[in-house]
Amino acid sequence: MLLVNNPGDWGNLYSQLAHAHWNGWTFTDWIFPFFLFIGGVSMSFSLGRRADAGADKAALLGKLFKRALLIFLIGFLLNTIPKFDLSTVRIPGVLQRIALCTMLAAPLVVYFNWRQILAWIAGLLAFYSVVMLLVPVPDVNGVVGAGVLEPGRDVGAWLDRQFLSGHLWAQSKTWDPEGLFTTIPALCSQLIGVLAGRWLMVKRGKSEQTVWMLLTGLALLLLGAMLDVVLMPINKSLWTTPFCLFTSGWALLMFSAFYWLLDANPSRWLRVRAQRGSGFFIIYGMNALFIFALSGLVAKMLGFMKIAQPDGTLRSLGATLYAPIKALPLQPQAASLLYALLFNAVMFAVAWFMWRRRWFVKV
Repeated sequence: MLLVNNPGDWGNLYSQLAHAHWNGWTFTDWIFPFFLFIGGVSMSFSLGRRADAGADKAALLGKLFKRALLIFLIGFLLNTIPKFDLSTVRIPGVLQRIALCTMLAAPLVVYFNWRQILAWIAGLLAFYSVVMLLVPVPDVNGVVGAGVLEPGRDVGAWLDRQFLSGHLWAQSKTWDPEGLFTTIPALCSQLIGVLAGRWLMVKRGKSEQTVWMLLTGLALLLLGAMLDVVLMPINKSLWTTPFCLFTSGWALLMFSAFYWLLDANPSRWLRVRAQRGSGFFIIYGMNALFIFALSGLVAKMLGFMKIAQPDGTLRSLGATLYAPIKALPLQPQAASLLYALLFNAVMFAVAWFMWRRRWFVKV
């Protein structure tokens, strides 16, 4: 997320380092559903295991709700920068969606078994699909239509305008990619991760666990691709049912590959070297939410702070730092990517320092 959110120039991006404009997908579109998926895996261990062991379920939920509320507030406060205008501040956001999905998934993890959670996933996706395709709503011009999956014309956009008018994504104003209704299939992405976590806790051989996750991932990929043709398009902004299933399939494939490499493969020599080589990801992952929030704050400050130029004009600090990189004999996309990589290097330095000091920010 840090890499794709902080290019030197938004007008010069490699196609796979930008979200799909509307329908379709790029590798960048993997990031958010992968985050929700692994959050679901984590919930199975941190919440489900304690609930199964007889812990006070109400207390567990209360603790998690407080955590989700704090994550929501952090995301909301980041949206207030730099204007601090509550009358127009964007209410939805990435952290806000993570918080809502966590809050909604928690009771299901605590009170339901894996079959019931699977039924919830099927029911929620069916409900979302029926509403999106069959319920007629007016667009911003008053034209009523059902199943119009175009920017600002779907049911989710209409609901966002009813409840969050004036507080939506500034680039669209009439809809939000992290809106209310599309949180339903995003929740399903997290619940699929919960099921993966439940499977890992079953007393089965690690190789068997890997094989079944691979097969399930392939099945979800196939199902998502089929529904992309016969139901609705793969679309990250709407988090359509095919997008949920398709990206969950990729998440399972990638997760099972790393699970085999780090835990399940029979070669101790390969396991040890793979574990040593994963240190970069561990350092980032130990303070993932903190580093993500910090990167958002730094990026905002780089755009907000201005530096006077010799001709009397003002230029943002970010543009000033990017200028010498932009002047290098590189293609514009390569220069933009180099800036993003350097930004990541700075953030990693912070994460590494915190890791060495054993400073782990828990939300």
